[in-house]
Amino acid sequence: MSNNNQSSTEKYSDFSFQYIAGEWQKGQDDSVNTDTNPFNGETLVEIKQATQSQLDEAYKAAEIAQIEWAQTSPAERGALLHKVVSILDQRQDEIVDWLVKESGSTRIKAMVEFSSARAITVEAAGFPSRVHGEIRASKIPGKENFIYREPIGVIAVISPWNFPFHLTQRSIAPALALGNAVVLKPASDTPVIGGLLLAKIFEEAGLPKGLLNVVVGAGSEIGDAIVTHDTPRLISFTGSTSVGKNIGELANSGNTIKKLALELGGNNPFVVLKDANLDNAVKAAVFGKFLHQGQICIAINRIIVEDAIYDDFVERFHAHVKTLKVGDPNDQDTAIGPIINEDQLKSIKDKIAKAKDAGANMIMSGEIEGQVVPPHIFTEVTADMDLSCNEIFGPLVGIIRAKDEDEALKLANDTEYGLSSAVFTEDMEKGLRFARGIKAGMTHINDITVNDESNAPFGGEKNSGIGRFNGEWVLEEFTTLHWISVQHEPRNYPF
Repeated sequence: MSNNNQSSTEKYSDFSFQYIAGEWQKGQDDSVNTDTNPFNGETLVEIKQATQSQLDEAYKAAEIAQIEWAQTSPAERGALLHKVVSILDQRQDEIVDWLVKESGSTRIKAMVEFSSARAITVEAAGFPSRVHGEIRASKIPGKENFIYREPIGVIAVISPWNFPFHLTQRSIAPALALGNAVVLKPASDTPVIGGLLLAKIFEEAGLPKGLLNVVVGAGSEIGDAIVTHDTPRLISFTGSTSVGKNIGELANSGNTIKKLALELGGNNPFVVLKDANLDNAVKAAVFGKFLHQGQICIAINRIIVEDAIYDDFVERFHAHVKTLKVGDPNDQDTAIGPIINEDQLKSIKDKIAKAKDAGANMIMSGEIEGQVVPPHIFTEVTADMDLSCNEIFGPLVGIIRAKDEDEALKLANDTEYGLSSAVFTEDMEKGLRFARGIKAGMTHINDITVNDESNAPFGGEKNSGIGRFNGEWVLEEFTTLHWISVQHEPRNYPF
């Protein structure tokens, strides 16, 4: 067992330990998570993984610690989150470096992610004072109804590898601010930046022991158990739709019924109508597609362009993409870095092959070096092609031709997903009408699909998830209501 609490004057180290019950301890499983840099294959850390008994220890510690934490004042919980913000600022370079070397983030993307994580932490610091109850009149004489909003209890968080720092903090910060405790399982590809580093930040901020537990373990050992365990009252998961569906089934297969907050896959349309400002649309399309190599749930997945401007758009889009620097994510001007792992790389290669076989016109490609895939652009893509039907999660894109605005809307909605979307037009009335017609949780007019603001509801429809994150919406997700009535005078009962 080791205690590695360090001052803010030195970098964090010793990431080979689990963080359970406020202590740093070795994993007890026989397996080891070898955490590597996706660009150069360098081993960053080797973590002996956790067992189900250690997961159980984490849940027991969280359950005990949460009771006292829920009784602390809003000011105390808010102050702790503000302390976390201060540590984030002090350690910005350290955090960005981990994002680059562990998740393959370019420096541009790493700064975007750091800013998002900081923003949700600032927002969460205000949550304790924004929780309020209600007094409601009763139809029964002499009675008052009080509705209290209370913490749920223990929340299980399962976070992804693509935006690991932000998408983990997006659940942890509000959960703790609202009086809950957390047991976190970070993605196996990003256990440090998606979990262990955050544990050190909260430890440095003075979070009481047991309230945040980070359990790094194999899916075969603790993947199901973190969901089926009796302790957590809510499962917060960000990841693929297929895994999310499985979590939904597992969550209520045991002895307790659990709430779910699921942010799942997307097949996000980026629609360019014929009256759009093409220069602006092209710049947005390139950034919204290729940020973090397209490995973002809200990245542009399909570009749909009205026929009248299709050829012009394609020409300008192609020209702009050719200017992007591909390679080492640590270089300041690199736009496209590595794919996270071999499995994702294989998936992207398969998608390229399927697009070619389906008859899509590949107008741009390049040699794949290691896990770095250069941009691949396909034109004359149709709605029935794999490139249109499924989430890509890589630097590939298909550009679809729509004969008019009505067909563009039909194509935008021709998917089982409904996460994010965007439309470009110079006519705001048309833009709003079009946006209202898209079946998605989020639509952005004259902007990219990649938007996440700490005070706006983030989430999807259809197979893209359940619930909303950020602002007042996550406040509702991560708390529960308790109705308490008081009968002030004797009541007349029928018998």
